[in-house]
Amino acid sequence: MELSGGEIVVQCLKDEGVEHIFGYPGGAVLHIYDAIFKQDAVKHILVRHEQGATHAADGYARSTGKPGVALVTSGPGATNAVTGIATAYMDSIPMVVLTGQVPSPFIGSDAFQEVDTVGITRPCVKHNFLIKDVHDIAETFRKAFYIATSGRPGPVVIDIPKDVTDPNVKIPYEYPKKVRLRSYNPVTRGHLGQIKRAVDLMLSAKRPVFYTGGGVVLDNASEQLTELVGGLGYPITSTLMGLGAYPGSDRQFLGMLGMHGTYEANMAMHETDVLIAIGARFDDRVTGQIAQFCPNAKIIHVDIDPSSISKNVRVDIPIVGPVKAVLK
Repeated sequence: MELSGGEIVVQCLKDEGVEHIFGYPGGAVLHIYDAIFKQDAVKHILVRHEQGATHAADGYARSTGKPGVALVTSGPGATNAVTGIATAYMDSIPMVVLTGQVPSPFIGSDAFQEVDTVGITRPCVKHNFLIKDVHDIAETFRKAFYIATSGRPGPVVIDIPKDVTDPNVKIPYEYPKKVRLRSYNPVTRGHLGQIKRAVDLMLSAKRPVFYTGGGVVLDNASEQLTELVGGLGYPITSTLMGLGAYPGSDRQFLGMLGMHGTYEANMAMHETDVLIAIGARFDDRVTGQIAQFCPNAKIIHVDIDPSSISKNVRVDIPIVGPVKAVLK
């Protein structure tokens, strides 16, 4: 099967199981739009501003558990999308954003609607790519979706120069079955020795509290969390992102934590001797002044992202791994 670059982009989306794409047309992505409207498997949802496309893709990912996909043009299209990309990055939402770019020979020449999309988005993406050859499209898409959805989820940007999607250039198409990234190997389970240490500390606690965040929701670990908390009988609180992971009507639930949380939740955190943090990042809206946060507590922290552990608050027992696997 021979396809043009624009057709390969759409076929890659199909092979990743994408059913909806949110976007706003522009000159740099017209070849991709032509390919979109020649098929019915991937439905395009037209927004009125590129920021709306990335926010919609973000919301789609949160509500379905599937990666959200957005398509915007070069220059102002890409810069308008940044706020939605940054939101997804901060909240660990899987998203793939396709941005148009000026033709490859004009990159770096201050061409019409040219911006350094890769440079601009680097601080607020999990990874980004600039495709320079039509032969690289399929492999790049396979890598992008894998990176966006594995480990700690997040947004990935694929910058696509207009000439790469030229409808007059057709090549054989085959979507990679596997992806190899030597420098990226997310963990798939927690360290058993650390888990045993955590269990021993939890069972010896006098005033334990569970502190849960968005990581529980993202990893679909509500069932495992509910079983653990119910079995132990310990009180539990949650960040804003973690609400819904544990039944709010349960007598063990103290309500939301932090600046906008309940008195009971905040006082329980202050008085606890063992804090079990699961899929949470100890942000300033929760901790307040670090020196006064849980002053007498030993802290257990379960998180998929090793860079989040002991980043803001010193942790006594770190467990790096997927929340669902560790709770099991």
